[in-house]
Formats: sequence, structure tokens, C-alpha cells
Amino acid sequence: MIVTVTVHGEGLVKQQAAALEALQHDSVPARLVAHDATLWGPDAEHEASIRLGWLDAVDVSWKLVPDLLALRDALRAEGIDHVVLCGMGGSSLAPEVICKNAGVELTVLDSTHPDQVRGALACDLRKTVVVVSSKSGGTLETDSQRRSFVAAFTAIGIDPRQRMVVVTDPGSPLEKLARDEGYRAVFLADPNVGGRYSALTAFGLVPSALAGADIELLLDQASSFATLLPEEDNAGLQLGAALGADGRDKIAIDAEASPLPGFGDWAEQLVAESTGKLGKGLLPVVVEPDAPEVLRPADDVHVIRINGQAPPVGTNVDGNLGQQLLAWEYAVAVSGRLLGINPFDQPDVESAKQAARGLLDAQPEPETPAFTDGNVEVYATEGLLSGQVTVQGAVAALLSAVPEKGYLAVMAYLDRLRDAKLAAVRPALARRIERPVTFGWGPRFLHSTGQYHKGGPPIGAYLQITGNVISDLAIPDRDFSYGTLIAAQAAGDGKVLADKGRPVLRLNLLTSRGLDAVLRVLT
Repeated sequence: MIVTVTVHGEGLVKQQAAALEALQHDSVPARLVAHDATLWGPDAEHEASIRLGWLDAVDVSWKLVPDLLALRDALRAEGIDHVVLCGMGGSSLAPEVICKNAGVELTVLDSTHPDQVRGALACDLRKTVVVVSSKSGGTLETDSQRRSFVAAFTAIGIDPRQRMVVVTDPGSPLEKLARDEGYRAVFLADPNVGGRYSALTAFGLVPSALAGADIELLLDQASSFATLLPEEDNAGLQLGAALGADGRDKIAIDAEASPLPGFGDWAEQLVAESTGKLGKGLLPVVVEPDAPEVLRPADDVHVIRINGQAPPVGTNVDGNLGQQLLAWEYAVAVSGRLLGINPFDQPDVESAKQAARGLLDAQPEPETPAFTDGNVEVYATEGLLSGQVTVQGAVAALLSAVPEKGYLAVMAYLDRLRDAKLAAVRPALARRIERPVTFGWGPRFLHSTGQYHKGGPPIGAYLQITGNVISDLAIPDRDFSYGTLIAAQAAGDGKVLADKGRPVLRLNLLTSRGLDAVLRVLT
């Protein structure tokens, strides 16, 4: 089976065909496989020249397989069969979807919430290996998690150096630390591959292989499609033409009914972080099979199903996991050309990081809430509330601020495992406002849709849900805790959005009962 793309709807079919013809006329397939960095214009040329390694990732990654399998077997022989992945964004989303589809267990720690970190540390450490994954080698969240596991191993008499595996770029601070400390293994990724395009590189493969996924099968699948990339009608080009040509700037990705669980979350980061900039972009909305955005799509919503029944108007993409990963990477790069943006940079991701770091350094006085309603404190950007004094009224005010062609983003800085029921607000709110609604767990979405929120078109309204930390957790050798860190990340992101004139409402849960109160209002 080779990945196929099927477009439905007369208008969409015509627009895709026209875009496809233009791409073929410009020899995009041949130029892309030749690593032509001029495809996205002169402003993007430098970045593109060092970000096209993903086109060769399949061939390069085969060289990793023997060492990965040998390490996995050695760990298993020592009774070590539980893998924890400390990583954010592109370092975690691909391994998560690979392992879900392989049916193997992988604990993904992509949060700074103290309860979620504490839960990961509560595993049977005697059977655990930790993969620390960071392209830059300086990711604050990942370094904090690494410190916690080093301390936890040490506390029970296990040499942490024998339980730490690192994935990073050559020459990064993390590589130096790992080599100086003598960590068990260090896998270096291709520096010419950006994080969100790294699914088929060491970032996707190392934790997946150690967890027991069949990475040889995955690479075989991707290889079967990679050989078709020079062809003028390859599925990646067809999908890219559909994404970038029809003028619908919201993409409802329905993958939950497919045999590829979790694929939507990976595609969300790829699309949002690649295209949301310069006031343009495609907003990915990960939806359920019966979501309002699918059943009654607005004229600015493009429905895309993964291995499912084709929508009346929209696109269906069929294929196995390895093919889909490569096809979507190719398609998003192509859509960037059609949209007139550089699909390989992420200029606005750093702004929230810098704001959070500034708050950690400055430790400002606590902000005063606009009001408190029961177990919920309410904060809002200036002029949003207009005299409201209840959570219900504040939410209604925010929903009224969603533009006619806009969207609502729900951003939950909570424990995504313990508080998973909160995700049910997404379809409920979409039905209520009849506009697309995204849902993201903080801080992981900052490495994904966070770029679109700040760099994309100013058509969003933003609902933050935070919570008072009841039991904080120290970060070894840091002068701030996990509770302080996640609060600074939420506040930093909210500040950047507010500074850009976006409407932001924050509901802070004072106790666990606050979550139930917010759920009643939002659903």
C-alpha cells in the first residue's frame, strides 16, 4: 500500500488542481529532492539551506538501527524495560505516536506540572531508562526533568549514568554534559533537520526503539514512499497543494477513528509551527470523528481525514504510519511555498520562553485577580470583562470576542493525565460558538500551536486554565520549583498574547473543586 490523497468537493478539486499544476510547472518535486533552498524565496534561503535533511532521514537513520537494537537488548538483559522520555514538541510527539501505533509503553514527560513530574518519578526506577531528548541541548523543561531523574536514581543507590540516554544535536550543551558525565549512550541527530521534521531521525527512533517499537518496519514504510518523492504527482505534493491552495485557513484533522492513534497531535505541531507566521498560516484543529467542525464545517475549514471515510468536501489521506509521517512533512514544506512563508523557522516560539525566563528571574508580585467566583480566580486582558463578576459571565465575554472568521484556543496548564477529562470542553465549546476550537496542554503546546497563536493571523481568543499547586516539587540545583516554572510559563505566554492585543481570559483553580466548576461552565 502506498499513501494516497483523495480530494472531494468541486471547488476544492479545482483549486488543488491549479496549485498542483503551478508546483509542477516550477519543477518543485525535482527541486525539493535536490535540496533547492530557493524554493521559499530569498528571505528563507539561509534557513532552508540548513533544514532539508529530513528528505534523507530514512537513509541516514538506517545506520542507527544496529546500535539501537543492541542497546535495547542489553537493557532488557539487565531487567530494564520501562522507558521514560523527557522531551518537548518535536522531541516527544513523534515517539508518542510511533509507540501508540506499535502498542508499546512509553512514558512521555512533556510537562512541568509538579504532579505530572512526580507521577513519572513514581515508576519502578529499578526497571527504568530515561531518554533525555533536546535538539538545542538547552531546553529548560527537559533539563529540569533530567535533574529530577538523576536525583531519584541516586537516592535509591542506582548510578544514574547507566540509566541516561541522550538524543541531541552535535556540539550541544547536552552532548557535552552527557559525555563529561559518562551517560550510557549519546545519539547525535542530523543538525540539518528541524525538530518538527525529525520524526524519522534519532529523535523519533531512539525512544521508540528502546520502548520496543519495530523501527525497521517504520523505516521500511517510509522508504516505500521516499522513492516516489521525485515524481510529479507524488502524494506529498498532492496534499501540499490541497493544504496551501484552497483559501481555507483552518484544518480539522480527524485521525481518532483511524488506525493511527495520536497522529493528529503530531500533525498539529508540524502544521502550526511551520505555517503560523507573518500574519498568515494554517490553524490545525485536532478533532473527534463527530466533531462540529467535521459534521458542519464552515467555509474556512478544510476537513482532513486520516485513513477514514472521505468527507463530502475535504481530503482523505490513506497510508501507514511511516508513509504518513514523510508525506505530511513534504506536504507542509510545499504548502509553505504556496502560502509565501518559510516553513522551517519558528520566530515567535522564543518570545514566550523569554517572557517566562524573565518572570523566573524577576519574581514579580502576584497579580491581583479581577474577581474570585467560588474556587476560581478570574484574570483577563483589559476591557474584556466589562463588569462581569462570575466565571460564566467571563467565559461568555471571551466567547463573544472570537472574530467572525476566528477561533478559540483553550490552553490548560494542568496535569494532562490526571485532568484529562478537561479535554471534553473542546467539542462542547465548538458546538456553542460554531467556530473551530483548539485544545492544548501547557507547556507542551508552546512548542506547537504556540507559534501560530503569536505569529499567525490575529483572529484568536485565548482561554488559559491554570491551578494553584497544592504540593510543589523542587528542581535539583535550581532556585525555582516546578510549580514556579509552570506558573511563569503560563504568565509569560499570556503576557506575550496580551502585548499583541489578543483577548486572554485566565481561570485559576484554587482547589480541585474548581475544575468541576469550570467544566460545568464550559460544557
